[in-house]
Amino acid sequence: MIRQRPPRLHPRSTPLAVLPILLLLDFGPGAAYGQQTAKPEGTSPNERSPGQEFALRGQRAAREIKYSDWRKFCFKVPGTNMVCRTTISGTFETGQSAVRIDLIEREGDKAARLQLFLPVGLYLQAGVKITIDQGAGYRLPYVWCLTNTCIAADLADPGLLREMETGQKLLLEVVDSSVLTVSTSLPLNQFATVRQGIPTQTFEQAIDE
Repeated sequence: MIRQRPPRLHPRSTPLAVLPILLLLDFGPGAAYGQQTAKPEGTSPNERSPGQEFALRGQRAAREIKYSDWRKFCFKVPGTNMVCRTTISGTFETGQSAVRIDLIEREGDKAARLQLFLPVGLYLQAGVKITIDQGAGYRLPYVWCLTNTCIAADLADPGLLREMETGQKLLLEVVDSSVLTVSTSLPLNQFATVRQGIPTQTFEQAIDE
């Protein structure tokens, strides 16, 4: 198996640059780097997806996570179109950060980007699988890692966005270093209203020459 190095993050490249955050979900240490093409997919826990070079060994429970409401933040930078982020975050009972999901959209663009903040120490070749209610699963690849978080991201499939706007729950599944599936479920009942509504907050940023 070939290990790939995640691309470096340039923090000044965008007003939505990813900031280091605390450990997110409670998974074990160690990971293998790899990427897969994001696509609809439906597989059982012991099946291999096309292109997978591993077989899942089962599943285990994640720690209980409390999720925030969906919120929408927009960013204005001179000379560029406004960028908005529809987001939800989860924390453990201790208050420690658990997970964050962002839908990033730029004014005037038809495409949207789905971005998930997850912990280091996962089996990265497996990617991240998300499923809306009882629908088909969608797999997103990991694209880079920082010291204390890894990010899975891809362009959001239009079908997935429709499901998110009409669905009730999003099931998030990752694979830990023991090749066990760990999952958490989060609410979608507010997603469509927040995405299409007025921003919770708008930030205006000036660029220093």
